Amino acid sequence: MATVWLYSMISVFVVSLVSLIGAVMIALSVGKLQKIMLFLVSFAAGALLGDAFIHLIPEAFSEEGNKTAIPFFILLGIILFFVLEKILHWRHCHMQTSEHHPHPLAVNNIVGDGFHNFIDGMIIAGSYLVSVPLGIVTTIAVLMHEIPQEIGDFGILLYAGWSRSKALFYNFLSATLAFTGAILTIVVGSSVVQIQQWLVPFTIGGFIYIASADLIPELKKETNLGKSAIQLFSLLLGIGFMALFSFME
Repeated sequence: MATVWLYSMISVFVVSLVSLIGAVMIALSVGKLQKIMLFLVSFAAGALLGDAFIHLIPEAFSEEGNKTAIPFFILLGIILFFVLEKILHWRHCHMQTSEHHPHPLAVNNIVGDGFHNFIDGMIIAGSYLVSVPLGIVTTIAVLMHEIPQEIGDFGILLYAGWSRSKALFYNFLSATLAFTGAILTIVVGSSVVQIQQWLVPFTIGGFIYIASADLIPELKKETNLGKSAIQLFSLLLGIGFMALFSFME
């Protein structure tokens, strides 16, 4: 069991460090960040949709349990994220929603990514409970699909108006929830699968809501043909990356 703890914690730590990939963007000037923001937001929308439909939905249906409940939990995730956004507007937002005031988007993304990271920690630790080789392979798979998503997440937080240092800090804080998922899995053992059965669909609903209700409507505001083409390419690239990593897994 000591080996499981050691390998699980090291693996989760390495995966969490991927969230610091945004540190590369901190070195960029404001002007350069503005130029790549169009790409980042579009890429993030594609990565979230790709992760939800290509990676997480098959994972949810591959687990043992009541599969008829999965669509309802996905819908519940979408509805709860809608309610969360409404609450954020009511309690924390005193300005009219506009192109330059998408603050609730950031919190929605942090919450959704936090659930996703929590699940990643569960998956990694659960794999090590089976065998060390399986745990290593699973860690590599999680690491590969986290890279494009964390780039997209950082772009979302910047687009929502957060400073680069604040976006980096909260993105890393969200990533550390993977430790909670890993620890819970090792301590509780196989019964934690019941928790994962509703967490995965809930995360799917959150990702679909963020991409379709928050990001894509923002992309539709761009009317320039050239920039719209870049948006479409970036969106498809985000989906393509997730499809590629799912194939590698």
